[in-house]
Amino acid sequence: MFLVEWTKEERYKRLEEIPAEQYQALLEETTQSKWRQHFHIQPPTGLLNDPNGFVYHEGLYHLFYQWFPLGPVHGLKYWYHVTSSDLVSFESHGPVIIPDTKYDSHGAYSGSGIVQDNRVKLVYTGNHRDSDWQRIPYQIVAALESDKVTKKTIIEGPAPGYTSHFRDPKVWYENGYYYIVIGAQRTNSTGTIVIYESDDFNDWRFKGELGTEYNEFGYMWECPDYFELDGQDVVLFCPQGIEKSGDQFNNTYQSGYLIGDLDKETFRMEHGEFTELDNGFDFYAPQTTLGANGERILFGWMGLPDTDYPTDAENWAHCLTIPRVLSVENGRLRQRPLPALEKMRGAVETAEGYAMKHNIKLHPYEGSCYELIVDVLENESTEFYIELRVSKKESTRLIYNRADKRFTLDRFDSGALSEKVEGFTRSVVLEEDLTKLQIFVDESSIEIFLNNGEKVMTSRIFPRKDATGIRTSTESGQVYFKFTKYDLTVN
Repeated sequence: MFLVEWTKEERYKRLEEIPAEQYQALLEETTQSKWRQHFHIQPPTGLLNDPNGFVYHEGLYHLFYQWFPLGPVHGLKYWYHVTSSDLVSFESHGPVIIPDTKYDSHGAYSGSGIVQDNRVKLVYTGNHRDSDWQRIPYQIVAALESDKVTKKTIIEGPAPGYTSHFRDPKVWYENGYYYIVIGAQRTNSTGTIVIYESDDFNDWRFKGELGTEYNEFGYMWECPDYFELDGQDVVLFCPQGIEKSGDQFNNTYQSGYLIGDLDKETFRMEHGEFTELDNGFDFYAPQTTLGANGERILFGWMGLPDTDYPTDAENWAHCLTIPRVLSVENGRLRQRPLPALEKMRGAVETAEGYAMKHNIKLHPYEGSCYELIVDVLENESTEFYIELRVSKKESTRLIYNRADKRFTLDRFDSGALSEKVEGFTRSVVLEEDLTKLQIFVDESSIEIFLNNGEKVMTSRIFPRKDATGIRTSTESGQVYFKFTKYDLTVN
């Protein structure tokens, strides 16, 4: 059923309109994919993108993602709902936000969740197209009831001075007021974040823009998020249209953060530089919430708009990252894997010793679904290499240059990647010498946490089933490694 070219009519066909046997065939095709993940949230069919509506309420996490069920393209978006008590095992509830009103007739776009009046409420952008195919955005509140979803429009169209690119509301409550930040594009084609305020969750007042030093930084800002963390104000957003700069901003679209102090009366923010959240190939549209223990937890979309990957031919695309706990340390965000993920750990194997040039060691364990912790105990090399998912023809290479403190992820030989992807290497320079890596490898992805979350690199990879080995070597000099590998149990 894979379509090379999707027409407008096909992209906006409703799931409810297709025969049950046709959707069943899609499900079976997706299930048989050799690149289905084992411990990541992924769509049953079609395309997954932004995590949405992430909220914790009465012992349960609610998480949604945008979903086009009929193929690996962006079309008529639903919100697919999963819940979890621990963010390790998830229960699927299927599509909950369905584009069934005038105000979301052409898709339920991104948004967030909040507990209000002891109910989970979702605030999202409804995408409506008129007869001339002009977009009209509406901000909608949807309340989750036991057997239904009720919707109410709270903001109609863009505010004056902004284009129809006006979406992705993030809502929070503070000091007697509800606030919403929305990603926007000014009429001069520059990106920004706008703010609304309400004291009753019904009537919303436009308060202006979030004041930053980045007034002409890309043509659109998507998926804003705001929170306080460790005494600092943090703003996440995804600017589109940023020029590449050395190791920075090398993907099609970027995702990053500002840290500083936000004045809640003027909404002017004093802050540091915009910093990328993830330095890999596949990370976008992150969303956070407060967890059961007051920690700030993040999920991201492991993908990007306009990405061409081999799962497209199997009629599905993308997944979410593992959950990450955030902290502010020395003026920077750190991201660490959620500790509860340790519940997935099964059999453990260890190996340690020296890696040297001309002494490439194939470690005695293999696999395609594991957590690998690498301690760099001594490093006298100029450059060392760790290769994962290794076969005779394939490997995903991790390269560290000690002089420059530069870490590189190289997926040139990582299997079936299209020539259309945005390059095959990504690099990041660390503040401190590399001493520790924590790596999560799934059937078709890798997430690398460097120096206890100082930097993170996320990527999809598509190796063959027999690419399971682990190998180390150096350019010159020797490195003493300790490897700890945990097989990860499948949910």
